Amino acid sequence: MLLLFFSYIPANKSRKSTSSSKRMSKVESEISSQSGTIPFMPKDIEDFRLMSGYGHIQIFTYNELSTATKGFRPDLVIGEGGFGFVYKGVIDELVRPGFPETHVAVKELNCDSLQGDKEWLTEVNFLGQFKHKNLVKLVGYCCENEHRLLVYEYMASGSLDKHLFSRMYPAPQWSTRMKIALDAARGIAFLHAAERPLIYRDLKTSNILLDEEFNAKISDFGLAKEGPTGEKSHVSTRVMGTYGYAAPEYLNAGHLSTRSDVYGFGVLLIEILIGRRALDKARPEREQNLVDWGRPLLIRPSRLVKVIDPRLEAQFSTTCAEMVGKLTYDCLNQNPKARPTMAQVVQTLQTIVNSCKDIEILRLEASNADVSISSKR
Repeated sequence: MLLLFFSYIPANKSRKSTSSSKRMSKVESEISSQSGTIPFMPKDIEDFRLMSGYGHIQIFTYNELSTATKGFRPDLVIGEGGFGFVYKGVIDELVRPGFPETHVAVKELNCDSLQGDKEWLTEVNFLGQFKHKNLVKLVGYCCENEHRLLVYEYMASGSLDKHLFSRMYPAPQWSTRMKIALDAARGIAFLHAAERPLIYRDLKTSNILLDEEFNAKISDFGLAKEGPTGEKSHVSTRVMGTYGYAAPEYLNAGHLSTRSDVYGFGVLLIEILIGRRALDKARPEREQNLVDWGRPLLIRPSRLVKVIDPRLEAQFSTTCAEMVGKLTYDCLNQNPKARPTMAQVVQTLQTIVNSCKDIEILRLEASNADVSISSKR
């Protein structure tokens, strides 16, 4: 039996192996080298209109986006949320002469939306300033009279939520799930590595979007908030987000930090691993809250393999499952200081992905050897 071991070193531990320290430094440097400083933040729409905009972000008219979505045709709706509707569209010569044909997702703010201008402005500002392969790309926006729209790159495979929980789609394989988790972790780690950390605050499966090759990107930055500075451990703020994903210290006291995102990522991981929603009222009462029910099982190997998504049968090794279970368990720690950082999560997930690849190679070689022996008999 092949046994593989891994570990991460919590931030409050001083003992580190040389090799682990070097790996950690590499991960952190890769993340921080792409992050920057959060510059001027306009306080409202009028302030925003005085800005010259962002060089790489297009400013569209309402008529252009109406043309791109064929008059916001109902059959082109690909999503709906508290913000409003999201339409599939195409920006091409008919929309703007000289513009290369680009498939986009156009999100239109409902004028009666409770989220309003503030979250629209937050999203434009953060996505206008941060670029990373695991953050959805903001192509442009419209801020014309009462109209507020955002134009994103089109993510052909939709959300992780649909693939995990909808019967209309085949369940993602183990290797695909691990790749998606790693992509999402890299996106969040990038935000945390800014000069002033940016707390995403809304991690959930519906905000993880997938392209044609199932590369994952973080979307919907309306609730993002700048993190603490100096010696402060957290910022105090009104509780927002999705129930079931919020960290206990944030839910109970309004204390928000980058470790709050780590907890949300832990909820995402347990959903990916077990194949259930964070909250499901249709299940027996003791199983309705996935974290309360599932977390104790994550570090009990004999119990863990029995609750992992049954659609993943024979796709993973016990060793890899235990690795993911331990990481998820630690991310969901009630004590925020005891949770790993997102940089450590990235390092651990990369180790898991690599280890699982090695196991699959060994399994394939063993299978081929068995076939070869059988053919010679």
